[in-house]
Amino acid sequence: MRNIVLPILLFVATMVSAQDIDERKKVVLETDMGTIKVALYNETPLHRDNFLKLTREGAYDGMLFHRVIFNFMIQTGDPESKNAEPGKLLGESSIGEKIPAEIVYPKLFHRRGCLAAARSDDNVNPERKSSGSQFYIVWGKPMNDAMLDDVQERLDQNTGGTVKLTPELRDAYYKYGGTPHLDGQYTVFGEVVEGLNIVNKIQIVDVDDNYRPINDVKLIRAYVEE
Repeated sequence: MRNIVLPILLFVATMVSAQDIDERKKVVLETDMGTIKVALYNETPLHRDNFLKLTREGAYDGMLFHRVIFNFMIQTGDPESKNAEPGKLLGESSIGEKIPAEIVYPKLFHRRGCLAAARSDDNVNPERKSSGSQFYIVWGKPMNDAMLDDVQERLDQNTGGTVKLTPELRDAYYKYGGTPHLDGQYTVFGEVVEGLNIVNKIQIVDVDDNYRPINDVKLIRAYVEE
């Protein structure tokens, strides 16, 4: 494990009220490093319902976090990761059909702790459809003005100037961190409500050249909190 310990920030939902969170479906992710609970956004019903369906079917049980990038995010959802041999390259498979993008920006953005759908690149996926099962949980890092100015330039290039960081979003990224360069391009469909410290524990593990953890990190069981 890297000799860097990040402070655990208290996660506060900046754009969603506590009442809204109470009304959202929640899924518990039991990993071999601890438990993470996520709330799913009703603003993204296709992603919400697909995630609930796969969870109830047990599809995520036994999958690995196959892609972990320090100070960025942790990713799972590849069915081929179950019982995968050490060192095997993962991340090319998913379950079911691609899901139409549900990008609700700027209300839903990539602050630390948010849940978002993985997808293939724009050059082969110009409609930005999401993977049928792969998702990631954002970590990122707190940003400053210079960093956010650089991000805005990158966003302008990638989105034709259609995605702008509002003062409210910039404030959230100052306080909590995240991955703003992904805003407006990937579907954000939930957020961590418990266990952000577990996300931190996972995102600092040692990985190989393909960002797969050297020692497997397993999603033992996922279930809907009824």
